[in-house]
Amino acid sequence: MPRIKLDFQNPDGHTLSGLLETPPPDVPTLRHALFAHCFTCGKDIAAASRISRALAARGIAVLRFDFTGLGNSDGDFANTSFTSNVQDLIAAARALEAEHAAPAMLIGHSLGGAAVLAAAQELPSVEAVVTIAAPASPKHIEHLFSGVRGEMETTGAAEVQVGHRRFRIKRRFLDDLEHHADAEHIKRLKRALLIFHSPADEIVPIGEAAKIYQAAKHPKSFISLHDADHLLTNREDSEYVAETLVAWASRYLGLRTHAQEVGLGTTPEVAPKEVVVTEREGRFLRGLYTEHHQLLADEPKSVGGTDLGPSPYDLLLMALGACTSMTIRMYADHKGLPLDDVEVRLKHERIHVDDCEADCDEEIRAGADKQGRIERIERRIALTGDLTEAQRARLLQIADRCPVHRTMEGKPLLVARLAEESGPSSRPNAGD
Repeated sequence: MPRIKLDFQNPDGHTLSGLLETPPPDVPTLRHALFAHCFTCGKDIAAASRISRALAARGIAVLRFDFTGLGNSDGDFANTSFTSNVQDLIAAARALEAEHAAPAMLIGHSLGGAAVLAAAQELPSVEAVVTIAAPASPKHIEHLFSGVRGEMETTGAAEVQVGHRRFRIKRRFLDDLEHHADAEHIKRLKRALLIFHSPADEIVPIGEAAKIYQAAKHPKSFISLHDADHLLTNREDSEYVAETLVAWASRYLGLRTHAQEVGLGTTPEVAPKEVVVTEREGRFLRGLYTEHHQLLADEPKSVGGTDLGPSPYDLLLMALGACTSMTIRMYADHKGLPLDDVEVRLKHERIHVDDCEADCDEEIRAGADKQGRIERIERRIALTGDLTEAQRARLLQIADRCPVHRTMEGKPLLVARLAEESGPSSRPNAGD
């Protein structure tokens, strides 16, 4: 994915180094976000870079930068404070707005999470805030300086071990923390809030997440990062954060609506019981429309698509799976069976007819291609509930009565005709 260098000045005139992770050329940029890294870390720490790249792949451009005196940014870290970090964050947001677009979302890791909670109220464009392993207030990090507090009182500064590095901290840093000792500002956030935290975090205990959650007003959400460490050093943890973050943000940032505006364009006129498929930007990207619904179809990037929607075979399996589940539910409800839940997993593959075993009758074997292969769709149906073996067997039989199943087995007549050469009829999207 393309990365854009974005350097900017903070209020003290220092040049701060930023990097904007942007979506690939074939993925539309839906919104922009700003990422604040953990205390004494940098923009290139694994969690920040992995989460930013994962969000960019899903259409959210992310600016991450080095705070004053860290990484490639100018200035002396010893002269910084939590207040200056918040000012750096606001300067980054304004630079992003000037060069590209104002951030709609702030994401903060550890102390960066406390910083985005404080900065959000100064940034009108921000609609959503996300914290990862963050303390409710920056005063939480005072324990890092317990061993040098006396030296700070005497000389005004001291060196502190943070992780594997030593940093010079001045007394003004500690004094500034007193001005941010409570979480009252979180009550005035007035933005959608998502809190990620791990019960196994040994740096910032999960009780800090509880303080943030209790102080915040709705809408607010909490997601537990089971077994993750504070820095999210496990790649799977970072990717999980990104995936769930996008799903959450789609509700509060209107990602689905914007994706439709970018990818689907105007909606064609669709008659009842009709489906319309149109070409969109990209080699395989297609708009799919019914009278009241719209979505995208695509192919994976591995075959030249942009992966913005399910593939045609994915959609086929979804249709069969949905119909199977609905049919089983209707029968179970009609008969009063104790079916609590039904899950259908489907897989399509091409197999050699000799591997078909008992599932293939003579008609299926006769339909093999020149290489002796046939199409095979497997449905694995999980039935949850206090059902007898006879009831489970009966529900499995009922699955084959699904109308889509019968249509596929019945070899429907497929007819292709050229449409009349009239101009495309369209209507505006809802909300245009």
